[in-house]
Amino acid sequence: MTLTRRHLLTLAVAAPAVAGFAPRAMAATPEVYAEDGIAVDGSDVVAYFTEGAPVAGDPAITADYMGATWRFASVTNRDAFAADPARYAPQYGGYCAYAVSQGYTASTVPEAWSIVDDKLYLNFSTGVRSRWERDIPGHIAAADANWPAVLA
Repeated sequence: MTLTRRHLLTLAVAAPAVAGFAPRAMAATPEVYAEDGIAVDGSDVVAYFTEGAPVAGDPAITADYMGATWRFASVTNRDAFAADPARYAPQYGGYCAYAVSQGYTASTVPEAWSIVDDKLYLNFSTGVRSRWERDIPGHIAAADANWPAVLA
């Protein structure tokens, strides 16, 4: 399914409204976005910094951090992450940085990424990343103000 701007706008408007009807017994959004417990769709977060691209992690080379399993392409990358996970882990728990700037969370894809001031930011899609790039400092300021309250 291809998401258009209209779909994203509808989602942006509907998500807070739907969240208001959610039963209070539901658990809060996890602090790290992880499909089936795997962070960043299994991509090696250290490789964004060292290779300048998303690189698939090896399921045999992992580290646990903040309730998620992180995969790495090499033991060297895993060890670098283990020594300083906050340096390599994506901002806002790996949720879409643009979405967090707008006051909600959304999933991400490894291909929609940016490194700004030595911090990794992920986005829902490359199209959303383009929107994010229109005002990175403003979006970071808004997302910082919204994080972690958007998890509630």
